[in-house]
Amino acid sequence: DDSNEKKHLAAAVRQLDLLDRLARQSAATASQERTRYHFDYTRLTADLQRMRTGINDYLTPQRAQPRDPTTLQGEYRQDSGQEAPK
Repeated sequence: DDSNEKKHLAAAVRQLDLLDRLARQSAATASQERTRYHFDYTRLTADLQRMRTGINDYLTPQRAQPRDPTTLQGEYRQDSGQEAPK
């Protein structure tokens, strides 16, 4: 049923919102120690936004044809000697 799908997708967006808030809080409180690897919160936040946008575009389409999907970044562990890709 279409209404159940929309309810489930709306719930998924709320969960993505929660994950985004948790990621931002974790990033703000993350240790600033010099370690070899750290979690790339910026990349995670961008992927969460990309997923949220994709679901919202489906729920409220702006045009008849879906747009090309964008690949998620993934790989959230980053060597501290590297800059985060943008």
